[in-house]
Amino acid sequence: MEVAEVLPEFADAFAFEEFNRMQREALPGLLESEENVVASAPTASGKTALAELAICKALADGGTALFIAPLRALTNEKEDDWDRFESLDYSVYVVTGERDLNPRRARRADILVMTPEKLDSATRKHESRRYDFVTDIDVCVIDEVHLLDADRRGSVLEVTVSRLRRLCDPRVVALSATMPNVDDVAAWLDAPAETTFEFGDEYRPVDLNAGVKTYTHGENSFADKYRRLYRAIDLAEPHLREDGQALVFVSSRQDTVQAAKKARDEIAERDVPMGVRGDIEFHDESKAALDNDTLRNSVLDGVAFHHAGLSKTERDLVEQWFKEGHIELLFSTSTLAWGVNMPARCVVIRDTKIHDPLEGEVDMSPLDVLQMLGRAGRPGYDDVGYGWVVCDGSDADKYRRLLRDGKEIESRLAETLETHLNAEIAMGTITDLEEVMDWLETTFYYVRGQSKPEEYDFPNLRQRVRDCLEGLVERGFVEMDADDLSIEPTPRGVLASKYYLRLETAATFAELCDRVSEDRAVLEADDVLEGVATAEEFDSVSARQSERDAISATLVGHETEDLEAGQRKVLAILRGAANGSTPTELASDAWVIRRNATRLVSALGAFLDRLAGPHAANLAKRVEARIENGVAEDAVGLTAIDQVGPGRASKLASEGLTTPGDLVEAGIGGLVDAGLTEGVAESVYEGAQSLPSIEFDWGQFPETVATGENEVCDVTVRNVGEPARAGVRVTVNGVEMTSTKTYLRSEETVPVGVFGADAEELEFTVTVTFPEESLLPLESTRTVDVV
Repeated sequence: MEVAEVLPEFADAFAFEEFNRMQREALPGLLESEENVVASAPTASGKTALAELAICKALADGGTALFIAPLRALTNEKEDDWDRFESLDYSVYVVTGERDLNPRRARRADILVMTPEKLDSATRKHESRRYDFVTDIDVCVIDEVHLLDADRRGSVLEVTVSRLRRLCDPRVVALSATMPNVDDVAAWLDAPAETTFEFGDEYRPVDLNAGVKTYTHGENSFADKYRRLYRAIDLAEPHLREDGQALVFVSSRQDTVQAAKKARDEIAERDVPMGVRGDIEFHDESKAALDNDTLRNSVLDGVAFHHAGLSKTERDLVEQWFKEGHIELLFSTSTLAWGVNMPARCVVIRDTKIHDPLEGEVDMSPLDVLQMLGRAGRPGYDDVGYGWVVCDGSDADKYRRLLRDGKEIESRLAETLETHLNAEIAMGTITDLEEVMDWLETTFYYVRGQSKPEEYDFPNLRQRVRDCLEGLVERGFVEMDADDLSIEPTPRGVLASKYYLRLETAATFAELCDRVSEDRAVLEADDVLEGVATAEEFDSVSARQSERDAISATLVGHETEDLEAGQRKVLAILRGAANGSTPTELASDAWVIRRNATRLVSALGAFLDRLAGPHAANLAKRVEARIENGVAEDAVGLTAIDQVGPGRASKLASEGLTTPGDLVEAGIGGLVDAGLTEGVAESVYEGAQSLPSIEFDWGQFPETVATGENEVCDVTVRNVGEPARAGVRVTVNGVEMTSTKTYLRSEETVPVGVFGADAEELEFTVTVTFPEESLLPLESTRTVDVV
């Protein structure tokens, strides 16, 4: 059955001309029905085409499609891959946390691509103009729905799909690798029997011979890696000698590089023939195309590595050369298993434990293991694929059972029920206990609990919900009356949901706000950094022995004895980032930790703004900007200006220009004198004018006051730049007299009481801060002698 016969107007949207057997059987359910669809099929059997069929039907009906991709890296792949839809004048728009959202493009998109986490965040804010596009979805395609069983991420996918169905009730098409309890997923999504498909191993394009191989575990984990590597090469070698290809999965980006270097030498020593060695044309092509010296030297011997840290050009070339057979032995991280269809005759999982920057050393997910092994076997080249798990003997039986029995998909909602329940209450979708129960009935947790009531403690579900609600009340996230007739969110609960925080972190942030607002504690940058470093989001970060000296050196002069090793590591990375000098020993985890930390600092700033005041919020904003830009405190305010990055900000600050007002006053000529080219100076000057700029007018402020006398004077704070939210504070000898919040359009009059106190001199300071900008506080001071 040819694509052009079935969907003539969409024939160019598919990467092939003819549907395979599995696709043909699912086709009527996708195109001739409006029912929800669940399809379980082996890896590499062509599930992506089922997603594309569902999308084509929605587009043909004038609707909008949403594709939920399991990993952020795969959203970018879909954007590239679906240029085919763009060529048919349908727009594809990827929405991730790494990109600035363009709401207009999102609303106009025909196909949206999002991760579960981004969709969760967006649906929580669906009533805002920025995210209202998520309520206009006609079909939702869930790729790899068996991720319901993934730690933490599984519950996010579950509640988000349930929420989306309540918001706009799209048609749902859920695709999965082989799973034993596909009927539970179908029951959750209300997919009838006629559109629930369970395609067995007979639909695999190539048979799979999978097994477990053990290695002798030693005392040194570094040496163990090489024991497993040699075991992997042993398994791959016979296939390489027969012109087959091998794909070896390892735990980290760095490991892909080191394993490829070592394997290249070992393959040469064993005199394994690699066809590419004599291919002069390929040698010339690869030398010209690759900037990465290690990768270039490896591919010349038919060995390569692939990970998300390579440039897109390098990843594309490695994938292309592997498909063409130039690369015969490829080392990769798990991302490749979920993304591009790159089968190999032999697949070896060298590492069953992985180092996660946020979770420490964890077992690889059973879902990842099955997904990787599913890449074994090249359609059109091999009659059988070989997949091996290399592990310690103590784990062998566990993996043998996984390969024999598969993995039933469980709900993970119970583990994070409080967090997700708080989010629903914060959105206003739940206002009493009965609505909590109604919400739970829309989840996979409820369906799975009916299948396995004892394991899910289903008979006690209502009491479990009551306990959960009482916990939210005790921790200040929810308010509930004595009869459970009313459940309402608190500001703390709303902020926790809006900023996607774990509840322990939100409670910690709220306590910090209480100390600032109630105890009049002075908030310092160190408090912000430490508050983020101790957040529960980082509770599983571990410090390797090789990192500890660098951590200690970075934290010299700071009291950190109360912090755990992982918390000290996070704090060291944040301090290094703020100063623009992250130690090399910490670089491997720094990117992930920094990315998560900037989100947390931003959230803490929102807590401070709501619960402690604009001055504390501005401090958090400046700390966030320093982590992002790596600039000194005196230069951080300049990074709020378009076209002023860390280098330019530091250069201007070194010339004494530290505020937008300074730049405006200096003028274009002064900026050129400070080292900018004239064109850049013009842009920077224009950018500085788009921010608030403050002038102070003290009026008839006295120079002296008699002991015991009082006088109220007016100080005018004038904004000669753009309007902005502001906090205005008056202190005398460092003690706060008044503090106000305002939207400073033009000017604000601030009353200042001058009193003859028991002191020789009074120093009055008016400070203006902007909670939504990383601008330095602006101050003006007057001194009054007490006579």
